[in-house]
Amino acid sequence: MFGLWDFLKLTLSIFIILPIVSLIRESGYLITSKILGANEVKITVGSGPHLFKWWIFEIRKYYFMYSWCSYDSIRTDSRYAHILIYASPILTNLIVALTINELLALNLLKMETFWNQFVFYVFYFILFDAIPMYYPDGQPSNGRVVYDLIRYGKRSDFARDNPLSETKKRYRNDDSS
Repeated sequence: MFGLWDFLKLTLSIFIILPIVSLIRESGYLITSKILGANEVKITVGSGPHLFKWWIFEIRKYYFMYSWCSYDSIRTDSRYAHILIYASPILTNLIVALTINELLALNLLKMETFWNQFVFYVFYFILFDAIPMYYPDGQPSNGRVVYDLIRYGKRSDFARDNPLSETKKRYRNDDSS
C-alpha cells in the first residue's frame, strides 16, 4: 500500500535525487567534451522558464525535469570523439552506481534507503540512455546516437518542431478549405 512514508520518498526522489542524478549524467558530457576541446560548454538543468545562471550552469524553473549539456564547437571533431561524448553519461552514471552499490555492500554508507533509491534512479537513467531508440518526441537516446555513429558513421538527427508553428500551419490550411 502506498502510504505517507512512500509519498515522502517519492517527493525526495523527484526534487533531490533526480536533479543530482541529472547533474552526474551531464558531468559525463562536460568532462569528456572539455577533454576533447569543447568551447562554450553549458549545462542546463530543468525545463521551463530560466531561473538563474551560475558559471556554466543554467537552472530552470522545473529543475527536476530534463537536463542537457551543450557546446558551440569541439576541437576534436571526429566520429570517435562523438562516440565518447554520447557514451560518457552512461559510463559516468554506471561508475557512480557501481561505486555506491559497493559502498552499500560494505556497509560504509548510512541512510541505506536513500542510497538504494539513488542507485535505482541512476540505473533508470542508464537504461533509458543506453537503449538505442528514439523517444516519443523524435529525439534519439545516447545509445541510438552511439549505434548510428558506429554503424553508419554519422550522428542521429533530431530537429524538434515548434508545436505552435505546426498548429498555426494546420489552422491556416483549414481556413483555406
